Amino acid sequence: MTIPSDRQPTLAFLGPEGTFAHAALLTLPIAQTAVLLPMPNVTVAIDAVRDGRADGTLVPLENSVEGAVPATLDELSGGEQLRIAEETYLPVIFDLLVRPGTKLKDIRTVATHPHAEAQTRRWLMANLPGVGVALVGSTAGGAKAVAENRFDAAIAPPVAAGIYGLKSLEADIADNHAAVTRFVLLARPDAPGIPTGNDRTSLVAYLREDHSGALLEILSEFASRGVNLTRIESRPTKERIGVYCFSIDCEGHIADERVGDALAALRRICADVRFLGSYPRRDGQMDVVVSGRSNQDFHQSRNWLAELRASGRG
Repeated sequence: MTIPSDRQPTLAFLGPEGTFAHAALLTLPIAQTAVLLPMPNVTVAIDAVRDGRADGTLVPLENSVEGAVPATLDELSGGEQLRIAEETYLPVIFDLLVRPGTKLKDIRTVATHPHAEAQTRRWLMANLPGVGVALVGSTAGGAKAVAENRFDAAIAPPVAAGIYGLKSLEADIADNHAAVTRFVLLARPDAPGIPTGNDRTSLVAYLREDHSGALLEILSEFASRGVNLTRIESRPTKERIGVYCFSIDCEGHIADERVGDALAALRRICADVRFLGSYPRRDGQMDVVVSGRSNQDFHQSRNWLAELRASGRG
């Protein structure tokens, strides 16, 4: 993202303080000198960039257990266009937080975010059967509500205990202890950064209506150029039933010949293509360029074609 040179940058995030988004944001170097602005939900956090209150915003995009975050996908596919400037990953650890003095047998209500509830459901069934679970906008919001005596317990990150004066009654209660959430830092559109050699590109492809084989065509454009997809999901466009777009992540940078060529091909066959950014990949995996798909391969074949057209020899 472009950092303001005349002032301290402001970064919004899915708040309040103590959420996983807050913790993830603090892993980014830019956050160390920024004003941090907590927001009550994903939509409002993203709107903070669109209306100029923030220079960037960090929101969850997908979780290794629960999959994509629909609110983030929908905001990226509709409304004023934004760019993904960075991604970061955070291991997901949930504790059962309570006010001091509360015991497990005292708990009648638990507050947490829907994704947290889904990732601790078996623990809840085994240890708090019949207890009412209230779904709130964020895990830290649930912890805050417990501190305000509105619920008996919250499922939240351990860091929220210190922030809201709670204690951890049960630690690491997730059903899957290897869960990870991917977060993205969104900013207003700007030219992509230079390729690092290990990048990811995100986009949304809007299908033409009444067009058979549209998804196969999209996949073929990537496959024929040796571009690996790391995520693809369909989302309704909200126009009417049966009209969908595809949210896509692929390996590589738009400056890479194979990726740029694939996006140009999609633009020919789709109703529209929304570019969401090319940025360094942070998941620990490496891009693999198959034989015949490197930038040099594209340049050589293009030069060969130009010579053939000009002289008939090649």
